[in-house]
Amino acid sequence: MRAIDGYDDSVTQLGLKLLAHTFVRVGELRGMLWGELKENGAVWVVPEERMKMRVPHVVPLSRQARSILATLREMSGDGALVLDSPIHPGHPLSENTFLFALYRLGYRGRMTAHGFRALASTVLNERSGFAHDVIERQLAHKETNAVRAAYNRAEYLSQRRDLMQWWSDWLDACVQTD
Repeated sequence: MRAIDGYDDSVTQLGLKLLAHTFVRVGELRGMLWGELKENGAVWVVPEERMKMRVPHVVPLSRQARSILATLREMSGDGALVLDSPIHPGHPLSENTFLFALYRLGYRGRMTAHGFRALASTVLNERSGFAHDVIERQLAHKETNAVRAAYNRAEYLSQRRDLMQWWSDWLDACVQTD
C-alpha cells in the first residue's frame, strides 16, 4: 500500500487503492460507473453483466473507499466511468493497467491485481472473526454445496458492511506499522 501511494499516474494509483479496499475482480472495477453507486455512495451495485456468476453484487464501501471515490469524482468531471482511461477518454482503463503498475512498483511475480482478493480472503478468514459465509458472500463466490446453495440466499449485508470497514481499517493499520 505504501508503494501504491508513490505511483505516478493518479487514476491508476487510486484504482489500485480502490481495488485493494474492495477486493473485487479487475473487470468489475474497470467498468465501474458512477450510476452504480447507491445509498448516497455507501454501496456499489455491480451489475450482473460484469459479474462472473451473472448476478448483481452489492459491495458495501468503507469510509476509505468512499474517500478514494470522492477524489476520483473530482478528476472524472461529468464522465460516466469511475476509472476513465487518461489515454482513451470515455473508455475504461485497460485490462493490464493494474498488473503492469504492480510490476513497475517492483511486485512482478509477488502480487497481481487479482491477488488483493486472495490477500483479503486469507486475512479475513484468519484474523477478522467474521463468519466464513459472510466472507464468501463478499467475495461473490458460488456455494459449492448444491443443497445449501438451493436454500441459503442470505446476503449478510449488515455483517458485510462491518467486514468491509474492518478490512479497510486493517489495510490502514498495515501502512502505519513497520
